[in-house]
Amino acid sequence: MKIKDAVVVITGGASGIGRIMGRMALEKGAKGVAVWDINQENLDKVVQEHTETINNVQNAEKGACDFPKVKGYRVDVSDMEAVKAAYAATVKDMGAVDILINNAGVVTTNKTFDLNTKADIDRTITINTIAPMYVALAMLPDMIARDRGHICNICSAAGLLSNPRMSVYAASKWAAMGWSDSVAIELKERKSHVKVTTLAPYYINTGMFDGVKSRFFPILDPEKTAKRILRAIERNTRFKGIPFSFRFTRLMQGILSMSMVDWIFGSVFGIYHTMDHFTGRK
Repeated sequence: MKIKDAVVVITGGASGIGRIMGRMALEKGAKGVAVWDINQENLDKVVQEHTETINNVQNAEKGACDFPKVKGYRVDVSDMEAVKAAYAATVKDMGAVDILINNAGVVTTNKTFDLNTKADIDRTITINTIAPMYVALAMLPDMIARDRGHICNICSAAGLLSNPRMSVYAASKWAAMGWSDSVAIELKERKSHVKVTTLAPYYINTGMFDGVKSRFFPILDPEKTAKRILRAIERNTRFKGIPFSFRFTRLMQGILSMSMVDWIFGSVFGIYHTMDHFTGRK
């Protein structure tokens, strides 16, 4: 699915990697970018930034476009009715949605599971697992009817590896990844041209995981990661682990004993202690 001339919706698009992907989509010639986020202040800022990007692109190409190429929508993606309303407004303002990037996500705590609260569990599962389903459920039927569209679900490498001190977050991402790939198979079996990309990136340096220490695998650069995500969409890639080496996690879990897996990821790579000093975005 080419981003050029496409209408793109990005949830959690007013900050972090969502903001970067919005800018890059416009630079690639997207017909429109709808930024969905719950933070109105960040929405206002990012819409202004994206408008400047549009002007820069048009000046460079010496062209003009009257189409409302960027607009912000304040929406709580954990509320199905709010999602439906935001989707209807987006279609009215920009036309049919071609690409959905389910990017909104939260990490609540680095506490061991026994110290989590019901609120921690509910918020994490609702935003990371249920909300992407709500958004996809609102848009997918129209994509199927048009036989055109792409859904990109940004999950996490935590959906591949049971990292301690993030048990609820890992659970939310394991569930999201299973759902995402299941939908991809359903669409493939019905020979639909609608595609699904499931992303499993390592920690990204956006502030969401402030305090994380990773001694073996480097924290991902947000600009480079955003570029790789958009490239995966354009290539209709079904699954992408970032970095590439994380694609072998399941293989190692399948052929090695669990004690050996724990030793490799815990002692050798030090991944089991990456969340020890987590503070997160305030």
